[in-house]
Amino acid sequence: MLNNKTEAYQLLSRLGASERLLTHVKLVGEAAEILISSFEELDLQFDANLIRLGVAVHDAGKILHPDELDGPGSLHEPAGEKMLLEQGVQTAVARCCVTHAQWQHGDLSLEEFTVAAADKLWKGKREAELELKLIQAIAIQKQVDHWDIFTSLDDVFETIATDGSARLQRSRLMTRS
Repeated sequence: MLNNKTEAYQLLSRLGASERLLTHVKLVGEAAEILISSFEELDLQFDANLIRLGVAVHDAGKILHPDELDGPGSLHEPAGEKMLLEQGVQTAVARCCVTHAQWQHGDLSLEEFTVAAADKLWKGKREAELELKLIQAIAIQKQVDHWDIFTSLDDVFETIATDGSARLQRSRLMTRS
């Protein structure tokens, strides 16, 4: 069982995560923290720790499939979930290994949509369909029209994405040292 992102990073290290993978999940975590802050400002009911843990481990399967760090592939998704479950990680956290990439399918929680969005936004990529699903999940919880949420969250998404190239640059620098 994981209690915080430090424990998640330690688990990834014990399982053989490269510095590059650890850097990646930490940079995705920066994007997630901005989303978490915006959710707190909206007075949402959500599990910030699930988001933090989900982001920290979402690419755990790349330990077993390191070629997917640089190239395409989805083998890391179920492999990561299975590996984490075998380590006693909570089901909801381990599930983020799959849902961060397969957010189009199934009934996802607000937290899972947030992990998926952070994984896109950290590098400056906007994914309109994913962002709308997240906005809709929030609008349903707040019992408001999605347009009441759209403007403020669209600004947050843009702010995160705008800093994406700087995070990518830091990613490259951090993995070289």
